[in-house]
Amino acid sequence: MSYAHRALEQGISLTKRDIYYKDVALFKSQKIVDRFIDDLAATLQWDRADLNIRATSKGLICGSCLVIRLIGGASLHLNDHQGTLIPAGEDIGQFEFESRVAWVLIVEKEAIFQTLCQLNFSKYPGLPGPGLIVTGKGYPDVATRHLVKMLSDNLPQCVPIVALVDADPYGLDILSVYKYGSHGLRHENETLMARRVEWLGIKISELPEFKIDLNMLIPLTTHDERKARKMLFRPSENMPAEWRCLISTLLFWSGATHDQCTGTLSCVS
Repeated sequence: MSYAHRALEQGISLTKRDIYYKDVALFKSQKIVDRFIDDLAATLQWDRADLNIRATSKGLICGSCLVIRLIGGASLHLNDHQGTLIPAGEDIGQFEFESRVAWVLIVEKEAIFQTLCQLNFSKYPGLPGPGLIVTGKGYPDVATRHLVKMLSDNLPQCVPIVALVDADPYGLDILSVYKYGSHGLRHENETLMARRVEWLGIKISELPEFKIDLNMLIPLTTHDERKARKMLFRPSENMPAEWRCLISTLLFWSGATHDQCTGTLSCVS
């Protein structure tokens, strides 16, 4: 708390990484610092930026149809073959669109993102127009969520914003963070949720089309099963029926909660 107080008094910004390295022996791990700062912001009902503490950005975006104007005067000109580090939301002044954005694709995995960049997928001629590709490298940080929220607010409703995630509990949970927010930053969810985000895939029903034998799927681990069961208890407004059906089906196939999941295979279409 003293670091946040000092940052506010002096009008400077700190990253969570800065705070961790100020006393590694005390904090033990970066996760402890992250959790403490999020809890402090939630207790005060402040955005984390109000504490003058920010996370080190990790998300990437590519697509030459967008220029990001920063408050400090600099501009980020994105390209189609390489990712650009997503700046903190409080540093973004405005978006300028060099051409019409036809779509936005969010991908879970950085490896997939890099492959799509190498293929210049954001300008693939078989698509309806140029687009933007975003990755949070797994669970998205606040900067990535804020950027997706800004795109959601600024792009016409006819522009699809879709997410490609693994067909497992963690893939759907990552999608849920973009669309419905996270419990840890629930006090900021209204400024970070992008309810326009839709699930593109991967879906269990699509696997046979790609000649993937369903019997070859890796069973859920005990940790996966625990995560899946917790997700089934979420309220329906944060857990669409299609997601719930996938989670139930995965549990059925893994041999967990057999009685509760009998019949859920008919849900997958």
